Amino acid sequence: MSAGPPVARITSSGGEGVRDDGGMRFLFVGDSMTIGRAGDWTWRYRMWRHLEAVLPGGYAIVGPRDGLYVAEGEAADPQAYADPGFPAAARRHLAGWGEGWLHMAPVVGDAVAAGRADVLLVSLGLIDLGFYTNSDQTEENVRAFLAAARAANPRVRVVLLPVIPNVRASYDAAFAAECARFNELLAKAVADLDSPASPLLLATVPEAYDLRTDTYDGTHPGPSGEHRLAAAFADAMHQAWGLGGPYRER
Repeated sequence: MSAGPPVARITSSGGEGVRDDGGMRFLFVGDSMTIGRAGDWTWRYRMWRHLEAVLPGGYAIVGPRDGLYVAEGEAADPQAYADPGFPAAARRHLAGWGEGWLHMAPVVGDAVAAGRADVLLVSLGLIDLGFYTNSDQTEENVRAFLAAARAANPRVRVVLLPVIPNVRASYDAAFAAECARFNELLAKAVADLDSPASPLLLATVPEAYDLRTDTYDGTHPGPSGEHRLAAAFADAMHQAWGLGGPYRER
């Protein structure tokens, strides 16, 4: 797929320094690529391993959900992560299979307030463009989402990942064009809405993301793809805000 040129640049002003004491609370927000399904590691797990290495004792993961996706009628355990040692407290998130900006904008405020989230790591957009809204409508939902998150915490920081390569865009030219246009609109929204009090950061689409090796079905990340997604967020925060450290596979 062509999602346009890499859009991740340091667009956030950074504001005051990010505190990295025990109060730093992260909320993962996403769709099927973030929630994962029974048996997956998930990129959330990879990020937890990273945070354990670079901010030991200096963070918490929050969110109203903690399970993996299980299809209706499927005999699987929503807590069946690939690593059973993934701590319950680190499994928390706000992600859902088939959920996008359209679905998360109305609920993110409550999640931020309840978890007292400081930093949102957001990977959304593919499901919106594929099933619910066009690029302009999706961008409106991005702005509604950010307004709701800030209403719950006026100092919240948000890292947003553009729509990444996916198999549908490789054969559906119109869909590929919508993905590219949305990524441009997302970059503009970040530039428009960034503020010192509540910094926004656009992460970089992972370089050399290969649908054959980084996903198991052309869309959902396998182990190498999970590392690439976690690295996109981790490296963006480290480079822009000095938070944590460079991503290393663990």
